[in-house]
Amino acid sequence: MFFRILCTVVCFLAGSVLSSLAAESCRVCHRVQLSGIHAALPCLACHLDEGRTLADPAAAWHRASGCTPCHKGYDRFFDQAMATRTPERRFSARSWGKGDPSFFEKSCDGCHVKGCGDCHGKSGHAFRRPVDRDCLACHRGYFVGSDYLGMAPREEHRRYQRGPAPYGEPFLKMLPDIHAEKGMGCVTCHSMKSLVAGERSAKKCRDCHRPDPKVIEHGIAAHLEKLECAACHAAWGAQEYGTFFLRLVDSPSREEYDLRTIDREWVKSVYLKKQDLPPLGLNRGGKVSPIRPQFIAYLSDIRNDRPVGGENRLLAAEWKAYAPHTIRRGTPFCDACHDDPRRFLLEPPQDRIYRLREEGMTLNSFWDRTGQRVENGAFLPAERYRAMTARTPAYQKAYVKKWQQFVNRVDSSSSP
Repeated sequence: MFFRILCTVVCFLAGSVLSSLAAESCRVCHRVQLSGIHAALPCLACHLDEGRTLADPAAAWHRASGCTPCHKGYDRFFDQAMATRTPERRFSARSWGKGDPSFFEKSCDGCHVKGCGDCHGKSGHAFRRPVDRDCLACHRGYFVGSDYLGMAPREEHRRYQRGPAPYGEPFLKMLPDIHAEKGMGCVTCHSMKSLVAGERSAKKCRDCHRPDPKVIEHGIAAHLEKLECAACHAAWGAQEYGTFFLRLVDSPSREEYDLRTIDREWVKSVYLKKQDLPPLGLNRGGKVSPIRPQFIAYLSDIRNDRPVGGENRLLAAEWKAYAPHTIRRGTPFCDACHDDPRRFLLEPPQDRIYRLREEGMTLNSFWDRTGQRVENGAFLPAERYRAMTARTPAYQKAYVKKWQQFVNRVDSSSSP
């Protein structure tokens, strides 16, 4: 009996020793150097099991099951838009996907989240807290993000593709967001907890700022009640009008096109890019908000150098309410809203510069809402805009006061 107990104890101790040695044996073969916030952790804290090692503990395909034992609940991030990209997939399906059902996988799949490492330093053995350059790896160009640092997309013609390209694309230098100038990073307002919860931001403007009633615009109740702060405080917004995708199959003349190549089939061209005050509409909450095209999508299917089904087929003309990251203290003058029908997509025919129908592009104008829609809101009702243009005594008083403030500021700034 004693012998059996002794054997059992010996076997148990031997197993424990072997298990302990196994837990510490990873680096005998895997010569890796750990650094960053996980440097002191044992290998199996993330890789979980010696016999069935989890090769990539942070991968999205298994919902980062090597991370969530410590970071509990963070697997819900993979259910949110940054990981699923559901809105982009739906737009692709109802636009360019009509011409090619696999368009999204071919041309739009580069920025979806593949795992925690996309934001935390790529290498799992050197994980760190995200910095702005991690965000701008995806949030750049026509996607809100690089505008925060004053970078606007350039026209795609080769002659404009010049200058520095710190995130893979050349850019126009514009006025940066005041918060960027003050040294605030992306994570100041976009915390991980807010992203896991599916919220766009952990903070809203009024969490930090209180409207000063001495400011003329803040003294108008309708502004505070009906407008998003960005409607007045966005200094500029990148806008893309007419996004053309051409599929050139068995077409020798492809080499003659000075267009941006997307993949072996698709090339891209944009009719017009702007970097001025963004147009205005209504967001889901019914507040006046900046809007821009998400896209005005055209398709041409060219086979053997001949169009199939017509050239420049308009597949979608959709706008989106959004928040430009170009906030400044100052605001546009009163006329920029109260006397600018184009900004509300109510451009009079006599004011049109671009004759789209004459060019076979279906729409009357990019700034004529006919045939277009706001995907996550609405255009400002025309009758509401007409009411805004009324020169009421209150409007005239505020207008004169604004001019006086402007003139006095210029005088004082030029005085000795």
